[in-house]
Amino acid sequence: MTQNEKILAAFEARVRQMILRLQELKKENTELYSMLDKQEQDMKVLQAKLTQTENDYNSLKMAKMMTISDGDLDGAKDRLARLIREVNKCIAMLQGDELDGNT
Repeated sequence: MTQNEKILAAFEARVRQMILRLQELKKENTELYSMLDKQEQDMKVLQAKLTQTENDYNSLKMAKMMTISDGDLDGAKDRLARLIREVNKCIAMLQGDELDGNT
């Protein structure tokens, strides 16, 4: 084998190696694109679920606000009035202590 034939054989071997590597890279690229497409589909599904959950939550909040009845408001007003009377009694007691010089 002459020197040129050896160089040509080595060149041919390298070209075959490059072709094999190119095929491997193409296969890997296809797999990666496939994985990317699946991830994008999963993301769209999760985004749709998130949007639906947000809508459900907002609907639930609105329904909860609408279920407050007049009885609930009257009860809250009564409890607040009782608390105010109790605070006023405490203030009056404290003021009485100050007048007696017990501070």
